Amino acid sequence: MKVSVIGTGYVGLVSGACLSHLGHTVVCVDVDPRKVDMIMEKNPPIYEKGLQELLDENVPARLTATTDLRKAVLESELSLIAVGTPFDGQIIDLKYIRQVAKEIGEALKDKPDYHMVVVKSTVVPGTTTDVVLPILEAASGKTAGVDFGVGMNPEFLREGEAIEDFMQPDRIVFGGIDERSIDSLAALYEVFDKADKVRTDPRTAEMIKYTANSLLATLISFSNEIANLCAAQKVDVAEAMHGVHLDRRFSPILPSGERVSPGFVSYVWPGAGFGGSCFPKDVKALVAHGENGGVPMQLLKSVIDVNNRQPQKMVDMLEDRLGDISGRKVAVLGVAFKPGTDDIRESPAIPVIRQLADKGALLTAFDPIARHEAERELGDKLSFRDTLDEAIADAEAILIMTAWPEFKALPEMISKLPGAPLLVDGRRMIEKDSVPNYAGIGLQ
Repeated sequence: MKVSVIGTGYVGLVSGACLSHLGHTVVCVDVDPRKVDMIMEKNPPIYEKGLQELLDENVPARLTATTDLRKAVLESELSLIAVGTPFDGQIIDLKYIRQVAKEIGEALKDKPDYHMVVVKSTVVPGTTTDVVLPILEAASGKTAGVDFGVGMNPEFLREGEAIEDFMQPDRIVFGGIDERSIDSLAALYEVFDKADKVRTDPRTAEMIKYTANSLLATLISFSNEIANLCAAQKVDVAEAMHGVHLDRRFSPILPSGERVSPGFVSYVWPGAGFGGSCFPKDVKALVAHGENGGVPMQLLKSVIDVNNRQPQKMVDMLEDRLGDISGRKVAVLGVAFKPGTDDIRESPAIPVIRQLADKGALLTAFDPIARHEAERELGDKLSFRDTLDEAIADAEAILIMTAWPEFKALPEMISKLPGAPLLVDGRRMIEKDSVPNYAGIGLQ
């Protein structure tokens, strides 16, 4: 199938690269000529594990990039809209969605063949049918369901694991305005014959995405609220959660006696809070959407409140142990919102770094991937080091903000330091007895 993908962010570029790997002919569209040039030069404009290999394999044979949206639509059978949907505090901003829908519609005006238009961006229920579809009809002068199809195909890609998630889907949701639209979407993904398929309407497809992200965010905030109570009660939340995880409904026991630990259990674990481009924005957007519809979302509002307060716990633990931190040497490990990505959007590390810098701490930092993005955002607040060893060399305290696997070596590395720096574990990834001076989320 010939596919055009509008937007080359994490969702758009990963989707385009993976679809080309599956044999489709894909053209990615972006308004930024720099990104287009980078893709055509096989230079990923974002970091995602495995993306470089996909570009090397498929550009330019099955994957190309352009700024010419009209040409891309006219020469493809299906268009995926994967542009950003920022949240302004009240509603998600659909200006990019609207603009792209208008441009696609204008191209469809001159296209004699049936074309499928699919929203892949995360949008609140009703956006595809109540916003995108009317714009397409007005701009093209044609009728949805007759001259072109419209659908919603939410993504379930974890940054850092996005390519694996795309290539090994646990479910694929086809939200279409009619059977022909759904069938067109199904044809795009027919190679995934073993994945569960959900055939539904666009509004339900949109709701599935928001519900999934809100549930995972709720699990994280629940875990952090329990962690804070545990700390006050002199209980180690890591031990408490371990006991919870052994419930067979969380980690089933196979007939062989082997215990299985599903991936979602990792969300039932304390930390410094969630971040990224999805969870914070999507939960806030669903809260606002509910309130605008007369349905207050009290639980999800609390999820955001708990998360907003969680980074402060890192600063509190540091000051409880060190007292006045002005002039004290502190190493911040990890700035990306999660391991496996260079994305620092809404990262809990950012408010922690800003507050420590304002209090006069002397900050060094290390992140295996996100250094460039972090220096652009926080360059005047701290000094980055090239290696983990260099970052902690003279530190009086070490803060783990991101659960990068490299940080598991800290106990051994700390044992070789002349002093015994305080290790403040914001991800509870280090055994509390493995270093001489330990503080962690959910531990008094």
